[in-house]
Amino acid sequence: MELKKMQEVTAELQEKKERQDNVNFKMVTFSLSGKDYGVDIMNIKEIAKADKFTYVPNAAGFVRGVYNLRGDIIPIIDLRLFFHLPLGKPGDGQENLLILHIEDRVYGTIVDKIDKVVGVNVQAIQPPHPIFGDINIKYITGVVEQTGSLYIILDVVRIFSPNQAVNQKTGEKHLDFTGAAAAAPDAAPPTADERRGYSDNDLAFIKDSLAALQKFYAGPLNERWIESRLAEWGKSRSLSNIQLKDADEAREFLDPFYSPFTGGFWSEGYADALKDILPDMPSNNIQVWNPGCGKGYESFSLACLLKVRYPDAHIKIWANDSDIMAIANAPNMVFNPEGVPEFCRGFLVKGKNGSTFNAAIKDSIVFEYHDVAHGNTLPDIDIVFIRDLLSFLPEKTQSAMIDEIRDRLKKTGLIVTGAHELMPEGWKNVGKDDIPAFVRV
Repeated sequence: MELKKMQEVTAELQEKKERQDNVNFKMVTFSLSGKDYGVDIMNIKEIAKADKFTYVPNAAGFVRGVYNLRGDIIPIIDLRLFFHLPLGKPGDGQENLLILHIEDRVYGTIVDKIDKVVGVNVQAIQPPHPIFGDINIKYITGVVEQTGSLYIILDVVRIFSPNQAVNQKTGEKHLDFTGAAAAAPDAAPPTADERRGYSDNDLAFIKDSLAALQKFYAGPLNERWIESRLAEWGKSRSLSNIQLKDADEAREFLDPFYSPFTGGFWSEGYADALKDILPDMPSNNIQVWNPGCGKGYESFSLACLLKVRYPDAHIKIWANDSDIMAIANAPNMVFNPEGVPEFCRGFLVKGKNGSTFNAAIKDSIVFEYHDVAHGNTLPDIDIVFIRDLLSFLPEKTQSAMIDEIRDRLKKTGLIVTGAHELMPEGWKNVGKDDIPAFVRV
């Protein structure tokens, strides 16, 4: 009888060892407030360290903000705050992140410490027990002991299940980042977010994505266009698929933003419309600033138009750009007359390799390599032609540039901005159609 019992115990131990040797479940382990946890490795996209999360107004307390993960704007959830656990001691400012991939969504979760990958047999995982009172057992898949440590395995799929609201009776939380509630079976009327095509969080994420992927900065100058564009963008997409996933989508989003004839000569119609906006000048000495002139097509178009509009004036255009190759090549460009608009052709002279602009046009333009965000030394200006450039400067720099323009611009001066850029209070729009033009009030 004694021998039989020993044999049974030996067999049980051997079976347990075989189960342990048969690893068919792997988890990434981490700690929260002194306890060990695990998450199915199939739900882990990567691990990372990060700080400086972008604050999201009106978000739940456990949402630390959003973060740009190589072009993807993802929400950051502090699991300690979500589970009402005490926070660890502050470290070097960077948080430990588990980047989770749940269905078609990506989330960043903050934990105290990320440990290692642990492999176990699923048969060794035990059901959760109310003894683990720190966390509601509905969020726990099970518990397992391995190499002397007891791991609580979180059910992150359930925690991050979309489209579930807070239960008003129990207070149980489910994270919802869709920006819209699920449609009720009885076809409830659309929410405000559904009517306009996006949520406030969507708008914040889009702004952050444009800054990260295209160096395009939202602010009072352009936010009306961004909201209009986002509503249009959302019409062909579901609310859950409205975000910009990469640089190509960000470029597509911005395509309608650019002013007409960006990067090329203006058309006759555009030049005529601008000519009608240009004011009479009190002096024949006209100073013009054209920051962000690119390869020079805009500056040459502007110089020719000003010569037509003010034939007896002495015109000086200060053309700046931070692209050193474009600035270096601009003065020596050669053109095919057929590709030059009619209002410019009278200023061309034929050379050996093609046509160039005559001395009157060339001498009126000073092409200079310069980053306008780093200060500008200019005389008092009659006209500032700055299409689209301001939106590609951080908002503080935008504001500083507008203040500088106000200081430099003469009382009778005019500023022409991009087609979708509006100056703040203190400026009056005297332009038309796709040519906003502003004077000081």
